[in-house]
Amino acid sequence: MWDGYNRTIDYLRISVTDRCNFRCAYCMPPEGLITLNHDDILRYEELIRIIEVASSLGVKKIRLTGGEPLVRKGIVDFVRKVAAIENIEDLSMTTNGSLLSNVAHGLKEAGLNRVNISLDTADPDRFASITRRSELEATLQGIQSALDAGLTPLKINVALTGFFIPSDLDYFIDLVYQYPIHVRFIEYMPLGNCDVSPGPSIVNVKSTINDAGRGFLQPASTQERGNGPARYYQLPNAKGMFGFITPISEHFCGECNRIRLTADGKLKPCLLSNEEIDIKAHLRSGISDKRLAELFCQAIQAKPSSHSLCRVSGHPEFQRHMSQIGG
Repeated sequence: MWDGYNRTIDYLRISVTDRCNFRCAYCMPPEGLITLNHDDILRYEELIRIIEVASSLGVKKIRLTGGEPLVRKGIVDFVRKVAAIENIEDLSMTTNGSLLSNVAHGLKEAGLNRVNISLDTADPDRFASITRRSELEATLQGIQSALDAGLTPLKINVALTGFFIPSDLDYFIDLVYQYPIHVRFIEYMPLGNCDVSPGPSIVNVKSTINDAGRGFLQPASTQERGNGPARYYQLPNAKGMFGFITPISEHFCGECNRIRLTADGKLKPCLLSNEEIDIKAHLRSGISDKRLAELFCQAIQAKPSSHSLCRVSGHPEFQRHMSQIGG
């Protein structure tokens, strides 16, 4: 599938739930958000049908997100059914990791290839301030379980908000020396009217790593681009690597290969746009696979050339918080 700017779209990110057991400060307000009713969320059977149609159009990569995808019952069996769909070559999940330790091996056996785990600090007090939950140990256990299960390459996503401090880098530097983990630093995107300030720039993070006395970052010999836009670097003799994702300062919209499906059945051509195409209503009114495919093509043709945060004139007020989209 090609969009209107000659980009190949072969990657579908699916939010399986808007519910989350964390209340991260950059994702939602302290009291949380009003969650969808059970009937408002796409059923697993509906999601399987959507993926089958998308795969027939050229989608090869699926990422499961939330909220927190592991809070939804039956997720392991759902993974097994997705993995069995013809043409799906890569099946991954983004999670906060706190519920992963008990299901990591089951997910791997079911066909999940790898996971991305969100972790902004290993300091217990600041972890609790960011997530509004005291679940650091559970998240660290989830990381270890993912490694043990072979859900690799394991990627750690670090949001560069005002919570981030330079001493956090000591932990992440040790991590990439000990394990074949990709630690990815992500510029903060002001989405959802959360009261969080941007953190250090990517340039400052790179400089701090270089000044840490462990050698200098060099572009990775093999760019592990995967499905995403990270630019990867390695330190001498490190088992893992660092990735840097710059959606604001050096946006990668020209290479975007993805489309998103929200838990309530809306196709989003762009993460940072309010444009949505409702396919749930069509699904539940007896739509044909041919018409469903046409809606996919409609969403793809609606992809903008770049997101609104790139524009000097500013950006609109976004109608959803990040947890309601799937990131």
